[in-house]
Amino acid sequence: MQVFTVEGMTCGHCVKAVTQALQSQDPAASVRVDLAAKEVGVESKLSSEEVIRLISAEGYAVKLA
Repeated sequence: MQVFTVEGMTCGHCVKAVTQALQSQDPAASVRVDLAAKEVGVESKLSSEEVIRLISAEGYAVKLA
């Protein structure tokens, strides 16, 4: 599992947006979001660069944790 630090997520809508963005490119992706820790765990065939690009496109600041 890759873990990313994501700034700016505050609610369920944020969780849904990030999850859908990743699953649009890898429908089998497992996405775990921890709003309090500002972390997103991703189990996917996507590279870390692709995950960062997809989450950034949703408007969040993201980096590999």
